[in-house]
Amino acid sequence: MPYIGEILSLFVALLWTATALFADVASHRLGAMTVNIIRLTVATLLIAIILLFTIGVPYPAYANGRAWFWLALSAIVGYTFGDFCLFNSYLVMGARVGQLFMTLAPPSAAIASWILLGEKMQGKSWLAMAVTLSGIALSILSRKKDEDNHTSHGIKFSVPIKGVLLGLGAGVGQGVGLVLSKIGMLHYQLCIPADAPKMMDLMMPFASTMIRAIVGAAGFIVIMSVNKSIHKLYEARKDKKGVGYALLTTFFGPFLGVSLSLMAVQYANAGIASTLMALTPVLIILPYSMIYKQKIRSRELVGVSLSMIGVAMFFLL
Repeated sequence: MPYIGEILSLFVALLWTATALFADVASHRLGAMTVNIIRLTVATLLIAIILLFTIGVPYPAYANGRAWFWLALSAIVGYTFGDFCLFNSYLVMGARVGQLFMTLAPPSAAIASWILLGEKMQGKSWLAMAVTLSGIALSILSRKKDEDNHTSHGIKFSVPIKGVLLGLGAGVGQGVGLVLSKIGMLHYQLCIPADAPKMMDLMMPFASTMIRAIVGAAGFIVIMSVNKSIHKLYEARKDKKGVGYALLTTFFGPFLGVSLSLMAVQYANAGIASTLMALTPVLIILPYSMIYKQKIRSRELVGVSLSMIGVAMFFLL
């Protein structure tokens, strides 16, 4: 089938759009940390089933200490920190604006790769970063109004500063966590023996995701224990609708979305696939506006488009 990779990539973008919408509702009903623990726990169980049927054991076989260390570190940065910021940004400013900050993931990953892996930062990468940041700034900044509601020369945030900080944390955490997971998978690949099951190479990303999910969930449990809010996990069972949305977030995101994204890059150019899968900030605008009856500002459309151009520049130039 022609263009199967590109079609899958677009479908993944739709899945992640649905994930963001479901996560928005679930976070408001259950709390960001509760939702993350539910989705990471369920994702771990689903991956365990997949591993059992493919490689014969329901756990990340052959992973050594170095693989666990780097993947655990990526989980703390990408899940415990990054997703904590992302899901809380939904509470402050909604998924529509929160997803816009995820366009910071590619530049964050590029800088992290430069620092940790010694990968070169070309001129076009810095330009792409500037374009992405310009698009975000255009979307979240507006002119100040004076007492008579006239436009003045000052500039202010059109969203709460807390939301901006959470959005920045989400985008940076996602990008840096991705690079750390890449390092972890490189170590994982090296310790897989030659006589391992044939499916092990294909399942290694899933096994890596399982390690990240276990550590990420544990990180959220520790935070909730320190905050003395662990009781919210028990109370969540009373909100069946909220749990349902959390399960939908898990199915469309960490399970189906991640699986199909891995498949997409097998059939399409990685740059094209990554760009198409990063369309969520654009795709979420219309459904979010219809669900919450919010007006779409032309400034926001231009800003999102500019950010997406920046993302495309990272992968396609």
